[in-house]
Amino acid sequence: MKVACFTVKGTAAQSARWKQAAAGEGYASAGAWMAEAVDRYLQARARSGRPIPLAWSRGRFAVCFQGEEVKVSGFISPPFASTAGTEEGPACYRGRHRHILVFMPDARIIATLRSYRQCQALASELAPALLRGLPPAQPEGVIERHRRESS
Repeated sequence: MKVACFTVKGTAAQSARWKQAAAGEGYASAGAWMAEAVDRYLQARARSGRPIPLAWSRGRFAVCFQGEEVKVSGFISPPFASTAGTEEGPACYRGRHRHILVFMPDARIIATLRSYRQCQALASELAPALLRGLPPAQPEGVIERHRRESS
């Protein structure tokens, strides 16, 4: 099993509470307790249907424009990606007032919105269902609401 290490900063009072909670639940360290606590928090957040904050980074990905798959650069937060452009193709103009949200597994464009920030918000709203292995509940309604809000 691969392990990742994190440094968590807190006050002395927080540290004492964390250690007490870890010991009370039978964990050998506060770090082991925190790992479980954070996982439980994320699972509860996904079950509640609340938007999940996604981590975005720059990268290249495939997009299907009018039946043709093209590699573009933009922002990625699996299983989503976003770049400037429309269903017709990637943006080649200044200002870039149209952005597409892409479902990376099949390179499908989900929506064209007015800004990258709106693509992030839509992805966060669709993510909880996908993390549970389900198709998003009424994705057309969610996408249409985001389109209305972007105009």
